[in-house]
Amino acid sequence: MKRRSISEGAGAGRSPDTHTQPLKHRPTPRERRIFVLDTNVLMHDPTSIFRFEEHDIYLPMIVLEELDANKKGLSESSRNVRQVSRFLDELMRDAKKDAIDAGLPLPSGYSGNHGKKPSSGRLYFQTRQLASALPDYLPGHGSDNAILSQVLALQALHTEARVTLVSKDINLRIKAAVVGVHAEDYYSDKTIEDADVLYTGHAPLPADFWEQHGKDMRSWKEGERTFYTVSGPTVHEWQMNEFVHQEDAQGIEAIVLKVDGDTATVEITRDYRNDRHSIWGIAARNREQNFALNLLMDPEIDFVSILGPAGTGKTLLTLAAGLMQTIESKRFVEIIMTRVTIPLGEDIGFLPGTEEEKMEPWMGALMDNLEVLTQSQEGGNWGRAATNDLLRNRIKIRSLNFMRGRTFLNRFIILDEAQNLTPKQMKALVTRAGPGTKLVCLGNIAQIDTPYLTETTSGLTYVVNRFRGWDHAGHITLVRGERSRLADHASEIL
Repeated sequence: MKRRSISEGAGAGRSPDTHTQPLKHRPTPRERRIFVLDTNVLMHDPTSIFRFEEHDIYLPMIVLEELDANKKGLSESSRNVRQVSRFLDELMRDAKKDAIDAGLPLPSGYSGNHGKKPSSGRLYFQTRQLASALPDYLPGHGSDNAILSQVLALQALHTEARVTLVSKDINLRIKAAVVGVHAEDYYSDKTIEDADVLYTGHAPLPADFWEQHGKDMRSWKEGERTFYTVSGPTVHEWQMNEFVHQEDAQGIEAIVLKVDGDTATVEITRDYRNDRHSIWGIAARNREQNFALNLLMDPEIDFVSILGPAGTGKTLLTLAAGLMQTIESKRFVEIIMTRVTIPLGEDIGFLPGTEEEKMEPWMGALMDNLEVLTQSQEGGNWGRAATNDLLRNRIKIRSLNFMRGRTFLNRFIILDEAQNLTPKQMKALVTRAGPGTKLVCLGNIAQIDTPYLTETTSGLTYVVNRFRGWDHAGHITLVRGERSRLADHASEIL
């Protein structure tokens, strides 16, 4: 039987999908779904047209007009628009008018759905004006209202289907609800369902852990390192390079080195809270900071992610570990520090100078922490100045704008404010690492400044989730602020 197009007003029954469904509504087994995509969804994720599994997609003409208006420029959204245009051009290649009216079949070979079913629906374009009258209480004739008008017309035309507007624009979703249009956020770019279940990098041991797991325990030492092999029901939940600990102060603290079914090999962590083991004069002040220094100083770990609110010591610990391994042990040639340049307030405009000079105003955290790390150096003001000059020669500040095509060998790379990167930007940066390079991502997913980026879609959340369990990656979430009693009190009450 010939499939009729959306513009003709009929459609076959479709199988259900709960991917973007709220809990309040479950589609019936034969309910068809039509998703109308807003422009910002395509600008946010150019592959979104392939992520709706067996359901149909409808693009109003105003969306194509907005894509055309945003195709120029060097921003991430402009690049995404151009990629969308390439995808659409490929889908429409050699397609006749009748085929376009009937809906273009979406390819099922796209491999970026991360476990979701391949797309098997059709892509429809607005090929004629649909009669729809917006309510009188909706003023203006903007692009949002034009999209709402199309969705209302589709709803009236396809009573057998569930028409859904997908938009990243909260205000448009609010207006849609007011006029009776079902609207949802775009969920397919979520790395996890809820930021509260994000991997923390450490897990407490149950109170009866040794009673259940100590029967066939084996321990041995190699130099100063102590290892244990334990077996039991809790072990299969552990991840590679995850820290396990007992809550009491004298309890064991260890890192998981190997998991094989119900048997695991762990190593007792080095105690950097002891001043004798301090790193560049910095000692850990709590358990999580100690775990972070263990990851930062481990030569077998190439990728480290550290999450935590302001004042938990992310930058200070990372910079101290980088200096120790660059200046003292000479494991790395230099430290490279970079971050996303998003202002907190009004933008101050263009900055003069070289790449490094332009980035310096954004690197206040680096300068503040360098003062802490050099204030204890002997030799008075002259000695501290000489030390600062030495350190500046080994620390390079780089802009993310010039990272494409580069390869960093034997570098200690610090990426600050990583929560403001998209997953695509994060991938572009991580793949710059060459042999002998260690990459450390720092951030706080509660402070995201990039538009349309949330805790569950941030590039930092993405890498934490994707690198979980890899032999050469580690993650830790810092929770306790160590800045000052004023800062700690402000965090609680303000």
